Amino acid sequence: MRSTRATAAIDRLNVRAGSRQYSMARTSDERFILLQRTPENPAEKLCEALDLDSFVQFVNAYGPQKPKRVSKLDVAFEKQLKKKDPAQ
Repeated sequence: MRSTRATAAIDRLNVRAGSRQYSMARTSDERFILLQRTPENPAEKLCEALDLDSFVQFVNAYGPQKPKRVSKLDVAFEKQLKKKDPAQ
């Protein structure tokens, strides 16, 4: 099923948002639309119909983003890079 990637992207968005307010609709020409449920409007369209790859990209970029994990080694490495003078 081609919509598996799209469904997984919607699930990730709902996890990031902390609710189940986002869903998708699929058109007859195999395009996808992101929908948001609100008390005022049960199916608010958040984008135009997009092909699968564009839809997954849009959904991954939409809404709150997961903070990037940074280890203490990454922090130490960045600190070392900042200490070096580029003129030397």
